[in-house]
Amino acid sequence: MPYAVKSGNLRLAGGLILLLLLSGCGPKKGFLELLPGSGRPRVALVLGGGAARGFAHIGVIRTLEQEKIPIDLIVGTSVGSLVGAIYADKADSFELEWNGFALEKEDIFDFSILRAKRGPVKGDRLENFVLQHVAAKNIEDLKIQYIAVAADLNTGKPVLLNKGPVAKAVRASSSIPGVFEPLEYQGHLLVDGGVVGNIAPEVARIYGADLVITVDIGKSVVNYNTDNVIDITLQAINIMGNKIDSYKHSDTDILIQPEVGDVGMMDFSQKKKCMTAGIEAARKNISKIKKLLAKK
Repeated sequence: MPYAVKSGNLRLAGGLILLLLLSGCGPKKGFLELLPGSGRPRVALVLGGGAARGFAHIGVIRTLEQEKIPIDLIVGTSVGSLVGAIYADKADSFELEWNGFALEKEDIFDFSILRAKRGPVKGDRLENFVLQHVAAKNIEDLKIQYIAVAADLNTGKPVLLNKGPVAKAVRASSSIPGVFEPLEYQGHLLVDGGVVGNIAPEVARIYGADLVITVDIGKSVVNYNTDNVIDITLQAINIMGNKIDSYKHSDTDILIQPEVGDVGMMDFSQKKKCMTAGIEAARKNISKIKKLLAKK
């Protein structure tokens, strides 16, 4: 069955389909079909980038699970790829929350002055965290279909990682340029997917989603915590991504924007606050989601 694309987005979708074909990362067989015999639309959850503000994703997922909103596909960018991978592994929000509270800055950033030429953070620590907390080693083995969005540093094109090692995909999608070393993987030199936009609802459309729920944690770009090179880089990417994402909002059916703008991009002490903001933002949209599910 052909996937659903809003009429105003046909040109964008066509261009991205061509990109997928050229990059060799196209949809797997069966991705463009509704669930056999389900009688319901294919639902995608798009999780955006935003560093420590990504704990809000956990609150959103917890609420969707409690309200029995089905999720058939997860598209994650940067921290969204990390949260998305953990949830796609077992589809258990309790375990996701447990892992979220266990995650600290030290689990992600392995600094070394010796690597400052390409980035002071290599990314091994982040990759190891995924290996320890995601049982499925390959994307193909995850319980929920999953795509991590990265960017090719040399060509500027988005690269969609839908197969191969989960940990590598998360590392690639989260490799903040100037902070992390770019990752040489699958014939690309990859950096954080936020470079081409912190959210990717258009990717969900290409992969057959009929109903797209997008969680954008970059609603506010105001940030006065810019005292070091990492904070400055994250803030710059957030500003750029915010402009790109404003155009992408039209590709989503449900836009969830947790109020986390006052949380510093590197502030891991505000986990509970972010999760609560995610819960509150998701609850405001539950009735609309259920109505759309009934109409599709």
